Amino acid sequence: METKNIMIVGVGGQGTLLTSRILGGLAIDAGFDVKLSEVHGMAQRGGSVVTFVRYGDKVAEPIVEEGQADVLIAFEKLEAMRYLHFLKKDGVVIVNDQQIDPITVVTGAAKYPEGILEKIKSGYTTYSVDAMAEAKKLGNSKAFNVVVLGMAAKHMDFSYDAWIKVIENTVPPKTIDINKKAFEAGYALG
Repeated sequence: METKNIMIVGVGGQGTLLTSRILGGLAIDAGFDVKLSEVHGMAQRGGSVVTFVRYGDKVAEPIVEEGQADVLIAFEKLEAMRYLHFLKKDGVVIVNDQQIDPITVVTGAAKYPEGILEKIKSGYTTYSVDAMAEAKKLGNSKAFNVVVLGMAAKHMDFSYDAWIKVIENTVPPKTIDINKKAFEAGYALG
């Protein structure tokens, strides 16, 4: 199998690292060679967090080069726009339609860009969801990242049952049920 390149981007505290562990575990369970790489900005202060998950028959390095990502999973729409240049021309963007103002916007030094989703959709196959609203319907807003992951699952090479198994084995035990429901909700939307 040719190497698949997945990029997961978000803001500190959005579950980017947990999501990469779920995806990495899934690829390992399927028998692939897997490389994970995490790039932390000022994650604890709401800054960018980027993770790369690469899997295939033989993966040489953990970093995804610009223009090579097959799927870009974004938990915040400005982060999606910020990292679009990593996506292949025929790549897919799965984006949570959520706005989290960076510190430059909070302090008044900059304005949050308008029309982000429209710009992304104009150049790439894009699926967007208000994952926070979906997670709140389920009773736990913290599970929004797994809603997004459920949507993204439709654009990857693994069975529904394999996803559920790795979620059960990866998330904290007390959160298994809500994470499975969140994944199911996103998968149904995907």
